[in-house]
Amino acid sequence: MKNQLSNYKIFIAGHRGMVGTALINFLINNNVKKIITATRKQLNLQIASQVEKFIKKNKPDIIINCAGKVGGILANSTYPIEFLYENIYIQTNLIKFAYENKVKHLINLGSSCIYPKNSKQPIKEKYLLSSELEKTNEAYALAKIVGLKACQFYNEQYKTNYFTLMPCNLYGPNDNFDSKNSHFIPALIKKFINVKKKKKKIVEIWGSGKPKREIMHVDDLASAIFFILDKKIRKEKKFKDFFKKNCVINVGSSQELTIKKFAELISKLTLGKFELRFNKKYPDGMKRKILDNTILKKFGWKPKISLQDGLKNTIKWYIENPTKR
Repeated sequence: MKNQLSNYKIFIAGHRGMVGTALINFLINNNVKKIITATRKQLNLQIASQVEKFIKKNKPDIIINCAGKVGGILANSTYPIEFLYENIYIQTNLIKFAYENKVKHLINLGSSCIYPKNSKQPIKEKYLLSSELEKTNEAYALAKIVGLKACQFYNEQYKTNYFTLMPCNLYGPNDNFDSKNSHFIPALIKKFINVKKKKKKIVEIWGSGKPKREIMHVDDLASAIFFILDKKIRKEKKFKDFFKKNCVINVGSSQELTIKKFAELISKLTLGKFELRFNKKYPDGMKRKILDNTILKKFGWKPKISLQDGLKNTIKWYIENPTKR
C-alpha cells in the first residue's frame, strides 16, 4: 500500500540533529520528497517573527519538531535557564504559527525524562504530572511539558490535530558526543574509544552505574513518526478515535539495562580490555524509567533494531566520522 505522506509538504525543524537527520533519511527512503528545512542561520526558531514569516511563506502541511536544546545530567544541572527558555520558545513558536497558518498536522517530540521522578513502572502516558519531577533535569522537563500542554490546549480550544511523541532515551549516528553535555550512551562510547586509543585501561563512569535505562535507536523513532503520520492521514477509525481524546503517545523499545550493563556491553563491542570505575560524586538521576509502549503496539508498530546491532552501528559511525563529533 502506497504511503500517503508523499503528497504532503513536511517541515522538519532541527533537521541537522540526530533525530532530524534520521527522519529525513527515513522519509526519503520511503518516497517522501517534499521536505522543507532551514539552518539556524536561515531561521532562528526562538524568534517568533522569523518562525511566523517562514511558515507563512513555505506553507507546510505537516510540521515535525525535532529541534531543541538537549543534554545529559551535568548539562541540565549547569544550564537550567538555557534548557528552560530555549525549549519553551522553540515549541510555542512552532505550535502557535502552525495554528495561525492552518497547518494540518504537527508532531512535537517530548522525552521520557519529563515523567515524575518516582513514577510507577512501566510508565503510562497518564502518569504525567502525577508527582514531582527529577531535580537534575527539572528545567528541561518543565519546558517540554509546556510544549505538550500547548498541543493539548490548541486541540481542545481550536480543534487542531497536534500531538506529542514521548520517546525513551535515544542514541545513534549524529548524536552529541560532547564529553560534558552528551547523554550517557554517546558519553560511554566516546570514553571507551578514547581510552583504547591512548592504550589505557581505566574508564571512569559518572554515578553508581545502578540506575536502569531504556534506550532506542533513532532510526526506530523515525519509523514510529512515519507510521503514526501515515495512519493519521489515512484517517483510520481507531487512530481517529484515539486522537479525539489523547495527544500523547509513548515510543519505547523495552531494551532496558543498568548503566553498568550498558558500559560492559559497549566495552565488549569496542574490543578493549577495560577496568570500570564509577564516580559516585556525580548524580544518578532517576533510578528507573521504562515506558509503557502498549498503545503504539496495539496500533501495529514495534521497534526493529536490536540493542547489539544499534550499538555496533553507532560505534562504527563514531569511529568513521571524527569531524562530526
